[in-house]
Amino acid sequence: MYVTQTFARYAADFRRQDLPAEVLHHAKRAVIDWYASLFPGLGAAPVRQLEAALNEDLDRGRAFLVGGRPATARAAALINGTAAHAAEVDDSFREAMYHPGAATIAAALAASHDAGASGLQFLRGVVLGYEVSTRIGVVMGRAHYRFWHSTGTVGSFGAAAAAGVLMDLDETAFAHALATAATFTAGLQQAFRMDSMSKPLHAGRAAEAGVLAAQLARNGVTGSLDVLEGEAGLGRAMSDGPDWSQIGATLGRDFHIARLTFKNHIGCGHAFAAIDGALALKRRHGIEAGEIAHVHVATYRPALDIACYTQPATANEARFSLGYVVATALAHGSVRLAAYEPARLRDAATRSLMERISVAVDPELDAAFPGQRAARVLITMRDGRRFEHLQPNRKGDPEEPLSDAELEDKFMELSSPVIGSAPARALLHRLWTLERSAAAPS
Repeated sequence: MYVTQTFARYAADFRRQDLPAEVLHHAKRAVIDWYASLFPGLGAAPVRQLEAALNEDLDRGRAFLVGGRPATARAAALINGTAAHAAEVDDSFREAMYHPGAATIAAALAASHDAGASGLQFLRGVVLGYEVSTRIGVVMGRAHYRFWHSTGTVGSFGAAAAAGVLMDLDETAFAHALATAATFTAGLQQAFRMDSMSKPLHAGRAAEAGVLAAQLARNGVTGSLDVLEGEAGLGRAMSDGPDWSQIGATLGRDFHIARLTFKNHIGCGHAFAAIDGALALKRRHGIEAGEIAHVHVATYRPALDIACYTQPATANEARFSLGYVVATALAHGSVRLAAYEPARLRDAATRSLMERISVAVDPELDAAFPGQRAARVLITMRDGRRFEHLQPNRKGDPEEPLSDAELEDKFMELSSPVIGSAPARALLHRLWTLERSAAAPS
């Protein structure tokens, strides 16, 4: 049985089973976090430009952009998926080095609208998309992540699986949807090593690709079922020839959607352990930024490779600057939306402290990646005192999860400025009760 068929067989069984209460709860948490991530992205580039470019696909169709504007399913998936990744505050599955929600939930929402699915059916699509795609991401591994942006590549499978179950594809068609999605996978790391608008488009295109793959399969289009493990397949082309033999071993028993990371800061998640470590020292010792002589951050290699900007000139570069976010945390006590406002980007205290920050790879911490995202922060004060902290995980990781209340606070903080406090509170209530809703949210 090929990998695509293994997932298709599971999908056929999955649609007949009840979702465990815990899994249902985690699915709703993922959807709430997705909306929290999407709202601040709605006004960001390239979402506005994307809407203008796709004008012919808007104001028609059975799907909707968040906010209620009609759209074709593919356009809704593309725009909503892009918006959900644009503000850099969306969820991740650590072991897959992947942000599953942006593409998977955008595709599930578009397919639900198109099919007239219930809230429970929508959640079922979300869960399946997470379970399929995260497993593919884990197998593709660190070798894949060296060059490829997993949210753009692996995300296509999450979107295809979610859309496929919501379109009620049979087992054969579901396998072909995944096979076709494999040929659509894209998204290069180099796209965000320079200031550009490309990165959030990876998530949007993955969402669109998954919806299209499912639509094609529904209409009889076939794919190469061995496209993942074949001699010229995804595993060899985009990784180091990984082992697919155990891909389905824990399906239905270990639900990956229950082990997500929800961001507690805004920016590149690879920098979050360093932010948490710096904030822990600031709280513990009452540290003021002006009293700091030097900060040294030791962490794992991808944190340096991806959060790589040393002199960020734009908000986008600042989100991917390890020095900037650590300096911001120490100077201002948090790294949220305000950290990327123009005045804050020019803040003299932050910029001065950045000049006193050094970063390096710690071989021990690097060896633990991707299963652990840790950082060691050493702060030397002007009076000679030295404070050190090892941050083994990030706040929001499964080991230190955001509580439901903290997740609600994040949702309200990020959604209220966009839609207003009362509508945000009403939407939050609807999302917590989705399994009882006759329709998916809009």
